[in-house]
Formats: sequence, C-alpha cells, structure tokens
Amino acid sequence: MDLMNSSTISEFILLGLTSSRELEIFFFFIFLLSYAAIVAGNLLIVVTVTFDFHLHSTPMYFLLGNLSFFDMTLSTITTPKMITDFLREKKTISLWGCMAQMFFLHFLGGSEMTLLIVMAVDRYVAICRPLHYTTIMNRRVLMGSVILSWTVGFVHTMSQMVFTITLPFCGPNVVDNIFCDLPLVLKLACTDTYVLELLVIADSGLLSFICFVLLLISYTVILVTVRRRSSGGLSKALSTLSAHITVVTLFFGPCIFIYAWPFSGLSVDKFLSVFYSVITPLLNPIIYTLRNQEMKAAMSRLRTQHVSSRQNF
Repeated sequence: MDLMNSSTISEFILLGLTSSRELEIFFFFIFLLSYAAIVAGNLLIVVTVTFDFHLHSTPMYFLLGNLSFFDMTLSTITTPKMITDFLREKKTISLWGCMAQMFFLHFLGGSEMTLLIVMAVDRYVAICRPLHYTTIMNRRVLMGSVILSWTVGFVHTMSQMVFTITLPFCGPNVVDNIFCDLPLVLKLACTDTYVLELLVIADSGLLSFICFVLLLISYTVILVTVRRRSSGGLSKALSTLSAHITVVTLFFGPCIFIYAWPFSGLSVDKFLSVFYSVITPLLNPIIYTLRNQEMKAAMSRLRTQHVSSRQNF
C-alpha cells in the first residue's frame, strides 16, 4: 500500500522494440512462433523427464527437466505481454503489474542461476568421480538442490524488491524496454536511488559475473582432470560439457551486460532483454535434445507408448 500512497502514477508506458508499425507486425508473428516453440520444446523435455523412468531417475536429466521448467516460466513472465503489445498503439503496464513482472523475473532468474551451478557440480561428480556418482547425487541431494535454487531465487528478488516497492513514482513513466526491469524502473523514481542502484549492481551484475567465472573455472578443472587421467576421455567429456558451457554462456552473458553496468543508458539493453527472455529459452531445448541420444530415445519410447495405448483403447 505504501507504493500506491506515495506514487502519483498508476501505470508505465513501454516503448518496445520499434516504432515502425510494419516491423511490429513482423515481430508479432516472429515472437509468437518463438514463444510457441519455447513452450512446446521445454514442455516436451519436462514431460519426457517426468514420465520416462530412466531419465527421471538420472540426476542430470532430473536437473534438466527443472531447467526447462524455469526457462518456460521465465519466458512466460515477459513474452506474452510483449507479443500482445506489438498489436497495441499504446503499450502500458500497471504499476503493480510492473512490480510483479520484476519480482518473478529476478525470482526465476536467480533460481535458474543456482540450478546451473548445481548442474555444473553434477557434471563434475559424474566425470571426475564416476564410481561415487549415484551415491553423491542421490535423490535427497537432488531435491535439496532444487529447493535451494528456489530459495536463492526468492532471497535474490526480495533483497531488491523489498526496497523497490517503497519508492515513490510521480513521473515520468516511460520505460525504454519491452518489459519492466529494475535498472530502468529505478531511474523513474522521484527520489535518490544511488544506494539501491549499487545494490542492483552487486546483487545481479556482480553475482552473475562471479557465478559465470566460477562455472567456467569448474568446467576447465573438469577437462584438465579428464585429460590427466585419459587423453581418450577428453573428447567425450568435451562433448558432454559443450552443451552446458553453451547454455551457461547464453544465460549469463546478457545478465552480465544488463546488470553489471545497468545505469549506462545503452540502447542495446532491450535487445539483450529479448535474448535473455526469448532466445535463450528457445535454444536450450534444441541444445539438449538434438545433441542428446538418450533424450531422443526417451521421446521415441514415450511416443511409442502413447500410440500403443491409443490402439489398445
């Protein structure tokens, strides 16, 4: 209620990607197809991992199913609104809708960040300690890791949003982006936000950069360890880790550029936002399914079972 009492504006105006009507119609169909592919691809992975016993009992695929859920949900927070805005002349979002969008964006983003670190640990144990893999990455550890990722995401977003919702907004109310995000919204507050800006840099930008560097170091340690043990195993380990390295780069790259220097005023931020909310969730299913024989075999088994059950019915 403090937000409503101290603010004189009730909505924000989103500028979107372009002011050209022709480009907006073009983007509408492109992002509509992209979002449909995001939901279909990630949902297919979630369903496959859930209903295929072999994948569901394998730690890597259990974590992959959760990653797909995060990707699908993260994209849903921003993409449907962006798609409908392409058909609107005036793109607006309510004050509380903007706050909710930022809350869930950082909630899911922080959770996915933690999950990617857990997936790196999983690959380290699988490659460097294969004989103890099932013992270390047991069901209790996996469930605890997923709960931890949700907890970290909640703490991450609350540490920023608890201060943001108390800020007064009295104009201007124009956000030069496709959705609400902390750096741009903080600029519109009718008070000094210097301390809160530093918090965003430390909480989102610096944390993303540190996690990214630590993940790259962990992958390097894995490859060096495998190379010392067996030169023949290096190519297999590199093949396994290449998908993880690609996903980590796609996820953390835009985050670092957006939040490490969030108040520089670079117009490229909105295109990085598209990459973060649309391109990465779209590419993850492709990376993990087209290059993974076990995943494709599980999908084939589920399709065969579905066809058989329909015939029996």
